[in-house]
Amino acid sequence: MLSISSVTGVILAGGEGSRFKPYTDIIPKPMIPIGHEERPILEYIVCWLKKFGVSRFVFLVGYKWKQIKNYFGNGSRHGVEIVYSIDDEVYRGTGGAVLKAFKHGLLSNVVLIWYGDILAPINVYDLLSMHVTENSDAVVVLADKYKVPVGVASVNGDRIVRLEEKPWLNIYVTTGVLTLSTPILKEVEGLLGTVFDIMSDLIPWMISKGFNVKAYLYRDVWYDVGSLEKYRKMDLEAIERLQC
Repeated sequence: MLSISSVTGVILAGGEGSRFKPYTDIIPKPMIPIGHEERPILEYIVCWLKKFGVSRFVFLVGYKWKQIKNYFGNGSRHGVEIVYSIDDEVYRGTGGAVLKAFKHGLLSNVVLIWYGDILAPINVYDLLSMHVTENSDAVVVLADKYKVPVGVASVNGDRIVRLEEKPWLNIYVTTGVLTLSTPILKEVEGLLGTVFDIMSDLIPWMISKGFNVKAYLYRDVWYDVGSLEKYRKMDLEAIERLQC
């Protein structure tokens, strides 16, 4: 049985946060304050994973990364261990950032990858248990519905017969959280190079090659704090459960 304490939490925190400008001209997006206590998004993620026994983190950082390191340091203030892998011009994209950390020996055999702008009270025990019991190469957390950010119309010829403003669709969508067995990365560079995306490139490649990629269906609240519009519409009470 996999011990959660042996799992590395890999947090993607290197993006420029262009949809948060002009605020991200000053601070990196993972450090945007949220909640009643106005703690950084990244702190909520660390606190939630720590509750399940994840004690070692690798922050994949780039844009204004020193602000993140100045706040979190080596993790001792939060009772965890944090190391940093800094983006460069060779290893780019979310997949390239993970590959670089792997090649530098920073990752465990199984990692929990969490995008740095995602907040969700996912049961990490259940997720990692699924990875083990299903003998998975990756488990991707999927939400079972998605709210479209625009109106959706049904049209008959040139006549609009139905219009729904920002409806919920019953489709499976990625949430930016997944587990991964890292030995797979040994063969990735020769096939995908050093510049690739996890969700757009790595996972589709794994599926096409017959790797055991499983779906963890998640039906609770989750927030993609990826833009100012989504940030403004967050339920502050709902995210309090993620606090330390």
